[in-house]
Amino acid sequence: MIITEKPDAAQRIASALNVKGKAKKMEDNGVPYYVAKRDKEIVVVPALGHLYTVAEERSGRNYYPVFSFKWVPRYVAERGAKQIRTWLETISKLANDANMFIDACDYDIEGSIIGYCILKYACGDKETISKRMKYSTLTKEELEKSYAELLPHLDFALIEAGRTRHEVDWLYGVDLSRALTIAARDWSGKYATLSTGRVQGPILRFLVAREKAFRSFVPTPYWEIKAEVEINGSVFEAEYEKDKIENKSEADAVLNACKGKDGQVEKVEFRQFRQMPPIPFDLGALQREAYGLFGYTPRRTSNIAQRLYLDALISYPRTSSQKLPPAINYEAILKNLSKVSEYKKLTAELLAKPELKPREGKKEDPAHPAVYPTGNLPERVLDASERKVWDLIVRRFMAVFGEPAIRQSMKVCINVNVHRFYLRGRRTLKEGWLRFYGPYVRSEEVLLPPIEEGQTVNVKKVILEDKFTKPPPRYNPSSLLKKMEEKGIGTKATRANIIQTLYDRKYVRDERMVVTDLGFEVLEVLEKHCPTVVSIKFTRELEERMDNIQTNSEKRENVLVDAVEILKPVIEELKEKEKIIGEQLSNAIKRARLEERIIGACPVCGTGKLMILYSRKTGKRFVGCTNYFKGLCKTSFPLPQKGTVRPLGKNCRRCGWPTVQVRIKGRHPWTLCFNPECPLKEERRKRIEMRDMR
Repeated sequence: MIITEKPDAAQRIASALNVKGKAKKMEDNGVPYYVAKRDKEIVVVPALGHLYTVAEERSGRNYYPVFSFKWVPRYVAERGAKQIRTWLETISKLANDANMFIDACDYDIEGSIIGYCILKYACGDKETISKRMKYSTLTKEELEKSYAELLPHLDFALIEAGRTRHEVDWLYGVDLSRALTIAARDWSGKYATLSTGRVQGPILRFLVAREKAFRSFVPTPYWEIKAEVEINGSVFEAEYEKDKIENKSEADAVLNACKGKDGQVEKVEFRQFRQMPPIPFDLGALQREAYGLFGYTPRRTSNIAQRLYLDALISYPRTSSQKLPPAINYEAILKNLSKVSEYKKLTAELLAKPELKPREGKKEDPAHPAVYPTGNLPERVLDASERKVWDLIVRRFMAVFGEPAIRQSMKVCINVNVHRFYLRGRRTLKEGWLRFYGPYVRSEEVLLPPIEEGQTVNVKKVILEDKFTKPPPRYNPSSLLKKMEEKGIGTKATRANIIQTLYDRKYVRDERMVVTDLGFEVLEVLEKHCPTVVSIKFTRELEERMDNIQTNSEKRENVLVDAVEILKPVIEELKEKEKIIGEQLSNAIKRARLEERIIGACPVCGTGKLMILYSRKTGKRFVGCTNYFKGLCKTSFPLPQKGTVRPLGKNCRRCGWPTVQVRIKGRHPWTLCFNPECPLKEERRKRIEMRDMR
């Protein structure tokens, strides 16, 4: 009996091991499993991710602290997980007929825990006699090799580290979240889910620190000077030798000195440099690149990559490795990719090289190599996002084998009445790896005409621009993910979900992450009453100790005891100050709910705010002005009654009125402007009329 993490993986493994091709699919109580024939009959049964979880020994959700726990089936601890009972009953039934057990879940912390729990609890303590399959792709060749070279036992050090991580995170999450939620509920009489945890707290702290820096930033004026110069009939923009001039009189003096004067080319400098190929993707780098190129959140990229992995198109994505070992067979992968027309020429160029040697990064992962394409081609039509991410991974894989690109920079110094201006050009002399990475290369070509020293140039115009210094940018999901990696908090498998939780709890909003009043208040409570919980140092030290369990240099019991000892006084403090905390959080929740409904300034009266309201008579929602209640403004607009309506926090690009986004299931979301006279509405109406006439 082979245990896998997901049904797709079960089907692939069973078919790879079946000597006669596709394995036979069976079903028991709606639970799918597969039967393969090889040296013996093999039953491959999937999990649905985690089937077991940590829960308190005593039932109920209305108390804390909680320090005693046990591992239970998910249906015992979670509402809406009834299907898990049937799943586990089927696995137990199938286990009765098995005389050999193999764990084939993903080879990482989460996969190891999933397999271990099923073998221990559902199969009747079979974890000690089970063998382990280790693979990084779901290709037939690698799965057959993995089955032929079974590891003699489960990866117990990894399992211990995983159990500890789940247990510590559960203890911190359940106790701190309940303390906040119960305090707010008991004060206001209304329920709202509040959460924090061992990693969530420090991440919120990063965001609040940046938000405070952004809001308290005082812009200072400075001036930039540029000159439009004509060379060989073409006009170029040259930058002044000083990036910023902080004194207006100095800026005016430069402007007056250069007006109406010609320039002379004082110096022309050329510099040639090599641009090295990129390194292979680890999960974090893939998530950041997909965010920068396609705007996909880290969680979305992770989900897409997981689907591509289950389709055997890429290797296991949850890796921190930047290495591509020769064992993956670079040549075979490239030969298979050459069957795709857009890769044919590129792969042929690489295959013609005397040696295929990738440029690698420093990071290693003992479980898996960097993310790479398997060479398998899609067996189904990929959706647009899957196609983009697959293409990105394929091109990155090819690019790491490319030669360095050779680029040339050109710097021209133009003297205009003793003031110097610079023209900068850049061009590619040899494409190297750039041709393989093609559409994803973000480097500009700036071509300048031939220019000689001593040449006189016509200065057509000198421009003085008023500027203001800008605050440090707010985090976005990609830059926050990078910060988490740099600080060593969270894991490659959990970081994207933690970021999403901050959005779900309404602690942050928008792509450029704006911390809400609720986010500020939650952090203030944590910093005031339990500073350890939001300490980056504490979180990182705990991470390191849990990592040390994997190398048998730390014991699970010691980490758990120490974690509880730190948590106890924190919870006592929260219990003692429950009323004060409850009042603070309740007021913040109230403000947050109000904030969610405000759309923007009322364009009719100018003093009120447009807000989503609900009719007392009909219960229907509409948009009205807050001045209505003061008898000052009767502005109101209807809203769609289906779906969700979310204020966008920005105004219509044509008329400047506030807008909302409307999402109805099964339809593309759209932006709604309330101005009945908006020019965009008229343009849209005309386009529809023209289309109907055609």
